[in-house]
Amino acid sequence: MATTAYMIKSFGVMSIGKFGAVLGLIWGFLSGLVLAIGFSGMGSMMGSAGFGIGAGIVGVIVMTVIGGIGGFVSGIIAAFIYNIILGAIGGIEMDLEPKV
Repeated sequence: MATTAYMIKSFGVMSIGKFGAVLGLIWGFLSGLVLAIGFSGMGSMMGSAGFGIGAGIVGVIVMTVIGGIGGFVSGIIAAFIYNIILGAIGGIEMDLEPKV
């Protein structure tokens, strides 16, 4: 199989930001679930199961939102810095082969 060399010159800042937001949403939701389990257990141990469940639900929502925003912002910053570095060193070379 013949390979073709391609050069990555820059990344789309917004597309990397959106990708980071999706990863951040997933990570935030999963960490929010862990937080919710902890709050629910703590609330039931303290005799107020309703408070623990409510705090857990709020924790899931807040962590998901924070994860999405944080992933978006960090993706934009990373792509911006990466584009500056790629401009200085000339890009990343990749060898690709066609799909059969």
